[in-house]
Amino acid sequence: MKRRLPSLSALRSFEAAARLQSFKLAAEELSVSATSISHQVRSLEETLEVQLFLRKTRAVELTEEGRILLQATGSGFDAIAAGVERLRRERRRTVTLSTTPSFAARWLVPRLAGFNAVHRDIVLNVQASNHPVDLAGGAADLAVRGGTGHFPGLQVQRLMRAGFAPVASPRLKLRKAGDVARHPLIHFDWQRGFKGALTWDKWAKAAGVALDAASGARFSEESHAVQAAIAGQGVVLTALPLVRDEIGMGLLEAPVGPVLGGFDFYVVRPGGSEPRAEVRAVEDWLLAQEEQ
Repeated sequence: MKRRLPSLSALRSFEAAARLQSFKLAAEELSVSATSISHQVRSLEETLEVQLFLRKTRAVELTEEGRILLQATGSGFDAIAAGVERLRRERRRTVTLSTTPSFAARWLVPRLAGFNAVHRDIVLNVQASNHPVDLAGGAADLAVRGGTGHFPGLQVQRLMRAGFAPVASPRLKLRKAGDVARHPLIHFDWQRGFKGALTWDKWAKAAGVALDAASGARFSEESHAVQAAIAGQGVVLTALPLVRDEIGMGLLEAPVGPVLGGFDFYVVRPGGSEPRAEVRAVEDWLLAQEEQ
């Protein structure tokens, strides 16, 4: 059946003006002049042979015919917008991954080129924050979180073990646990809400050495603390997997123990339902990185 429709441009101008109850606001939304909106609406009224608006000094008001047309055009343009958005999502699927700034900078970002090369149809949005997001509420599709692995209500898989040990520039010449006391200590703020922080006082107790565990510089981000250690400004107690590359390049070393455990990295996502295919693809890729 052949559709007999007025100009779609006129219908679009009418729908915007009727929804916003203003020719001026409709013009701003459609990036045209108010005069253009007025001409389009007038042309539509002439085509349909009905009056769609009652024109007042500073406002416009829909007639009964205008309300009928608004209901039809509003639902029609909503359906078009939904279809366009669906096509965009299917063409480039988006996954939001939440993690800490330190993990993002030191582990994830160096590997993203490999991900993009394999998954060209997935857009990976990385949200870096020390505040854990509400996965169940839809704030992100996946997260990499550090801790003991106890994340109630979430699907949890260990990504990697993350022993913490003193790390410093080779220039500091650490050879035994007691050498740590000869250099400034470097601290960083742990992720919000984690109560099992592995700090210098815990390491000193495990090592059986005396340290002024409260002294030294403090950084809000672990990655900045690591940069200070690379610069030779002291010793940082950090997760060994996050400095693996720097150790391999000789910028840092972790020559003394003990290595503190009890804090690992996990891939977590909302429980209770099967994830979208693109979310599963990102999850599988993350887990595969530590198997290589």
